[in-house]
Amino acid sequence: MTDSEWRVEKDSLGEVKVPAQALYGAQTQRAVLNFPVSGLRPWRAFIWSMAVIKRAAADVHRDLGLLDAERAGAIVTAAAEVMDGKWDNQFVVDPFQAGAGTSHNMNTNEVLANRATLLLGGELGKYKVNPNDHVNMSQSTNDCIPTAIRVGCLWRLDELLAAVDHLAAELRVKAAEFDDIVKSGRTHLQDAVPVRLGQEFGAYARAVERDGERIRQAAEGVRRLGIGGTATGSGLNAHPEYHARMVRRLSELTGLTFYESDDLFESMQSMADIAAFSGAMRTLAITLTRVANDFRLLASGPSTGLDEIRLPPVQPGSSIMPGKVNPVLAEMLNMAMFHMMGCDTTITLAAQAGQLELNVMMPIIAHNLFEAMQVMIGSLNAFTDKCVVGIVANREKAEGWLGRNAIVVTALNPIIGYAAGAALVKEALARNVTIREVAVEKAERGELLHRDTGRPVTAAEVEAGLADLRGLTEGGIAGVSGGG
Repeated sequence: MTDSEWRVEKDSLGEVKVPAQALYGAQTQRAVLNFPVSGLRPWRAFIWSMAVIKRAAADVHRDLGLLDAERAGAIVTAAAEVMDGKWDNQFVVDPFQAGAGTSHNMNTNEVLANRATLLLGGELGKYKVNPNDHVNMSQSTNDCIPTAIRVGCLWRLDELLAAVDHLAAELRVKAAEFDDIVKSGRTHLQDAVPVRLGQEFGAYARAVERDGERIRQAAEGVRRLGIGGTATGSGLNAHPEYHARMVRRLSELTGLTFYESDDLFESMQSMADIAAFSGAMRTLAITLTRVANDFRLLASGPSTGLDEIRLPPVQPGSSIMPGKVNPVLAEMLNMAMFHMMGCDTTITLAAQAGQLELNVMMPIIAHNLFEAMQVMIGSLNAFTDKCVVGIVANREKAEGWLGRNAIVVTALNPIIGYAAGAALVKEALARNVTIREVAVEKAERGELLHRDTGRPVTAAEVEAGLADLRGLTEGGIAGVSGGG
């Protein structure tokens, strides 16, 4: 770049050359030069949440008589532009940056100060609105960044929960659609007593619903804001009414529910609320990984696998094998959830790495939290709309597997007992015939005895015990009714 493409700004360390048309200033440029680490930029939620904090602060300081109306109005306008996404390209600090997030805070302060200066007829870098004295008034990185993490998290909460609820609802639809299909249950990946395909899908739906409830509960802790604690939690250099007014104003501006912190020192020392929220998402990721793996198993084959469900064929599955179609949406969900768990691990390690009055690992906590939410929302919506909605059951294959499942002998336990049933299974498997065939043969020869009385069990009793396979999915004891 030529000299005409730069301007010179000053900070407390001296002069810095800044790109001439950049809205950011000296401290941001130092961070760009100091931290050329990943090439990543801040997530939109982090940019938006910092801007809304600065906007609220300008309003509060104007109302308290600490900031003149002209400067306050310019800051508010500039912040609103940032919230609308107008200046996203001016947020250039790598997530791997100086501890606590001073660089991201100053990136925000400088963009707003320069934009406000332009709105007031000034020039870039010749601040009519000062980044520190005006935009950052009554604030510190140490209370702004944790507040922004909380605000940004709640800004996307409804989006996240909508994706969770959408998946649960579509799984419920499939549970109802598949409820009349009786199939072989499997435990330890081995044959087990019958279940209905609808029961499997209903359990998936309930697990996702419960995980959504955990996320909602964890979000309540995130609503406590520590803005106003300034550097250490003491509130030094902030008006006594600033904290309460800020919480109220942020609620008004965002339409979100926030609460005052009951201990500003704790709100700045501890990232436990964020770790708990991330942990709730991790639990959802565990559930989704399990569901995706089940879908891959149930759809395996089709010729040499279970093939009990068919996933939508959304793209060819092989560059060499014609006609191959893979469970790509389930595979995508697995990868997305592994990534989310990695984000959570980073958040967990960073949350425990705070010392004394501050956690300096907040920039990487913010980045991983917002990345985890983005990946969770995107992958859930894609999986639901492009996979779950289009799943069809293969009734013939599911019922066919059940017909070959010797473990249905469990229905005869109340009649012939466990040991005799195990012997029937062994013989059925050895002869490669159904349990019904073996049991009926033995009953007709008088070789099958009642477990309690020792009398011969009739073939009719065997047939009756194995007749209603759907009834085996309803629980209870064959021949015993409830009530009283």
